[in-house]
Amino acid sequence: MKMAKAVIAVFALALSLSGTAHAQAVEKKQLTLAVGGKTALYYLPLTICERLGYFKEQGLDVTINDFRGGAQSLQALVGGSVDVVTGAYEHTIRMQAKGQDIRAVIELGRFPGIVVGVRKEKAASYKSEADLKGMNIGVSAPGSSTNFFVMYLMSKAGLKPTDASYIGVGIGPSAVAAIKKGEIDALSNLDPMITKLEQDGDIKVVADSRSEEGTRAIFGGSNPAAVMYVKQDFIDKNPATVQALVNAFYKTLQWLDKATPEEIAATVPEDYFLGDKALYVAAVKANKPAYSRTGVIPPAGMKSAADMLLAFDDELKNAKVDLAKTFDGRFVAKAAAAN
Repeated sequence: MKMAKAVIAVFALALSLSGTAHAQAVEKKQLTLAVGGKTALYYLPLTICERLGYFKEQGLDVTINDFRGGAQSLQALVGGSVDVVTGAYEHTIRMQAKGQDIRAVIELGRFPGIVVGVRKEKAASYKSEADLKGMNIGVSAPGSSTNFFVMYLMSKAGLKPTDASYIGVGIGPSAVAAIKKGEIDALSNLDPMITKLEQDGDIKVVADSRSEEGTRAIFGGSNPAAVMYVKQDFIDKNPATVQALVNAFYKTLQWLDKATPEEIAATVPEDYFLGDKALYVAAVKANKPAYSRTGVIPPAGMKSAADMLLAFDDELKNAKVDLAKTFDGRFVAKAAAAN
């Protein structure tokens, strides 16, 4: 019994010292993180990381600011009101083109998970992406990844971005309501909202990037989705803090890879369910392939994302973007080596 107590005491001391080491190593313990629609399955790794206590385990105190869409998260980072962002990888490319050195440090989603659905009343007349012309299309927020996605689909049909109108409907019940009330003709959005509208028969899915097959059909290959991105000067000043964040997210990706949809549903807050837990579990099953296994953005994925933006974004046509500078893989490599 004495030996058991001694072992427990030593173990407790080791844990205490480990926590102290984390606290000493981290340059910035209190952080503000921006996200554009935290309840969406696109950002599930963030919620899981928070709920399982992985940030705290790394000695971090993270405050999460939830915006209506990814464009607002980016603005908050550029404006200096947040430290880091979980958002779409494409933003790092666009900001490089504008002379802003913003880099992804871990990939959270390897497929976008974005779905375009046409309202049931319009479904019968929809034959191809060309039929998006003239529609009022709901997106999480103008300038967000859901907006880029549908503009890319339109470009493949020879349309210009100005050939449709984009209405910010958020990522949540507001997006569902916009379809049900007939305020929009089509929706480019994420789960669990899409699964809800599918099950209710309110939309016809016309483009689906929740799986590898669907993503390849749209982009011809992989296409990175959610990442954690930061300013380069933040990396320079706070490398241990960035490493701690990446460690937390890397551990989350490993947990997600092994977890069942039911275990995932049991971990998130009940208000994520849209009032229907079975629906949420079904949405998780549809999206599980989309989460990154390694946290690494492959070069082919970077090029795919750049090609998507070049298809409709005139600002990028003459810009010189070094894709290698959009992702700093050192932190993921170190997190993987430690596991």
